[in-house]
Amino acid sequence: MPPLSTKTDKPKDTKGTLLRLLSYLGRYKIFILCGVLLSLAANILSLIGPELAGLAISAMEGGKGKVDFDLVFHYAKLMLIIYVCSSVVTYLLSFLMMNVGRSVGKKLRSDVMNKLMKLPVGYFDTHQTGDIISRVSYDIDVISNSLSTDITQILSSLITVTGAFVMMLRVSAPLVVVILVMIPLYILYTRHMMRKTRPLMSARSAMYGALNGFAEEMFSGQKTIQAYAHEEQSLKDFDVHNDNACNAYYRADYQAAKIGPTVGFFTNTSLALSATVGSLFYMKNILNLGQIASFILYSRKFSGPINEVANISNEILSALAAAERVFRLLNEPEETADLPEATELTDAEGHVQLKDVHFSYVPEKPILEGLNLDAEAGKLIAIVGPTGAGKTTIINLLMRFYDPVSGEILVDGKEQRQYTMTSLRKAYAMVLQDTWVFHGTIYDNIAYGRNDATREEVIAAAKAAHIHKYIMCLSNGYETVITEDGGNISKGQKQLLTIARAMLYDARMLILDEATSNVDTRTERQIQSAMRTLMKGKTCFVIAHRLSTIQNADLILVIGGGNIAEQGTHDELMAKKGAYYRLYMSQWE
Repeated sequence: MPPLSTKTDKPKDTKGTLLRLLSYLGRYKIFILCGVLLSLAANILSLIGPELAGLAISAMEGGKGKVDFDLVFHYAKLMLIIYVCSSVVTYLLSFLMMNVGRSVGKKLRSDVMNKLMKLPVGYFDTHQTGDIISRVSYDIDVISNSLSTDITQILSSLITVTGAFVMMLRVSAPLVVVILVMIPLYILYTRHMMRKTRPLMSARSAMYGALNGFAEEMFSGQKTIQAYAHEEQSLKDFDVHNDNACNAYYRADYQAAKIGPTVGFFTNTSLALSATVGSLFYMKNILNLGQIASFILYSRKFSGPINEVANISNEILSALAAAERVFRLLNEPEETADLPEATELTDAEGHVQLKDVHFSYVPEKPILEGLNLDAEAGKLIAIVGPTGAGKTTIINLLMRFYDPVSGEILVDGKEQRQYTMTSLRKAYAMVLQDTWVFHGTIYDNIAYGRNDATREEVIAAAKAAHIHKYIMCLSNGYETVITEDGGNISKGQKQLLTIARAMLYDARMLILDEATSNVDTRTERQIQSAMRTLMKGKTCFVIAHRLSTIQNADLILVIGGGNIAEQGTHDELMAKKGAYYRLYMSQWE
């Protein structure tokens, strides 16, 4: 088994990530166009407000304190109507973008799940389950929320800043120059902080993935933790991961939190400067009071979005870091594609051969070296050997979870890569020591992989696996719902269900990896007898540690040193008094 990956995610291509994220948004061009129009309408309406406010202030006769209240009230009513309309349009914009964000999140999850179904087994061997789940749930949630709110904010800010700038130019170009004095400082500072904060956001996502991975391991192994009274150490280990995640979160948010206040300082300074210069213009009769009021309001409109974008920059950076992790998963190499000339494996006889097969998970640690095996059709082949000898690796190669480094694996005289991956795997049925059942009825769990199976066939398989009587004792029989990971049935019962599933699955070849390790000896013998009858004429590969269960095998292979150390029937190998004899006798000592 290859080692788990421990590398830390690092940002590689922010521009590429952004462009790829925009390509997902491009699927909703019409909605985005509607969003742009709504944002444009909302901001144009809001930009009319300061103009009306300036006119209302100017509704005085000659500065003598005589106010035209009718005109003031007229402008006030117009402002009220405009701001109400602007709020309604903004609500519609938010609702629209919320649906866009949700749709993009749904599409991303669908793409990630499709990708996960195409990834080789080696990817799952080297990545923590919790980290993968973190990308499917947490990271995509961050992206979806950012698209729902931050994109709307950025779009609105661009329109508001542009519109406010144009309106300020209409009022007084010299005052605009005062406002723009601080812009270069703002741009330089923001670019500097973005470069500084982006890696921290990516590291934060990686730390949360590691935390989820550790938590998933602890939850799945809770019984073992309690059995070994390891709770205190587990809590200490969790505290380390928790501290790493919290520290990464703090470092990222600490840097991002500086952006908003600093940018606010820049914009408020420019606002103070414009107010000071505006008062000088008023005293020199260059501008009237209404114009200065309008300009100040427009300058607030101009600087406000800049502050808001600065304040949400940490959310944007977090979304980009999350998107980078998701796209990195989507970029993972998939299982080796079928050869162009690959054909379907139909009506397999089950003759399997391994010729000079070499394999290693990592180059410096070979597992199999020149392995040769000839499993004739319809024979029961038992594979035994010490832990780490490569027994499960042989199964992985037969199923094409991995391909050999060199050598050939033939099925019915044809190299297995000449068959399509799906048809090759459908030719095998598997029962593993680590049983897997899903949340659903007992009937659905047995019929998994055989959607066309009749109820009679399902019951027959359950009877052959000696679990029918147990099922009928349940209140709902075959319609009894198994909870997540089979928590409401025993390990032995789960194993019998998976054996029934394999019996029902009409495959020409069967793989059993310690398939009866969780059942009692009497039931085990009954199942073996039933399986020999049902699998007659089919090729069976059995990995066994209890050698007493394979005495009737047609061929026993003893794996050692990356090759077959011995092979033969039980009686032949016992007579040799070699490796198999020593293994067998050690179990009776």
